[in-house]
Amino acid sequence: MRNGPDIARTAALIGDPARAAMLAALMDGRALTARELSETAGIMPQTASSHLAKLEAGGLLARARQGRHAYLRLAGPEVAALLEGLMTFAAPRTSRVRPGPRDADLREARVCYNHLAGRRGVQMYDALMRSGALAEGPVATAAMGRALAPLEVDPTGLPGRAPLCRDCLDWSERRSHLSGRLGRAILAAMEARHWVRRDPASRAIRFTPPGARAFDATFPPG
Repeated sequence: MRNGPDIARTAALIGDPARAAMLAALMDGRALTARELSETAGIMPQTASSHLAKLEAGGLLARARQGRHAYLRLAGPEVAALLEGLMTFAAPRTSRVRPGPRDADLREARVCYNHLAGRRGVQMYDALMRSGALAEGPVATAAMGRALAPLEVDPTGLPGRAPLCRDCLDWSERRSHLSGRLGRAILAAMEARHWVRRDPASRAIRFTPPGARAFDATFPPG
């Protein structure tokens, strides 16, 4: 087939175990050096450089230079959504009964590139749908501003050209959580108000006791 997207090329890039490990390490939105990524994948730095060059050429990674150091990050939220979707698809084909990560903290709440995922992310999405702040699409309605008033997030004034709202199929919950500019802004606001803090050693997001209470009040569980 000569027309259409080159799915095979992208699949081959992600399909190598070392490259998949390095991509997964960047799912929390951080930028890492080639050496850090080589350690994550358990391969030699020279081998990692070759893999990273292929991922960059394939549009999956972006490189930024700061001083003498070069850092690599996922090329954008669409790459994170692709990886989360692949994790969701691949999970039932493992020997584990439950999909998603084994770590309970990661299942509870984690960062997916730049937005909230896990049980808490799905809770937020469902609460916004029940309140009418979010409609199928997903689309933010006129009620979204009121729903996000405790976080002081104005959905009409968010910068950027990416979609305001996006569905992202959750790896562990198998239901949608919210991505897009609005999902990013909500997570940033929760961090600024100390509702949550990131685990520096993983993708886990931990709620502070006051933050958990405020989150449940803003996004009540069903």
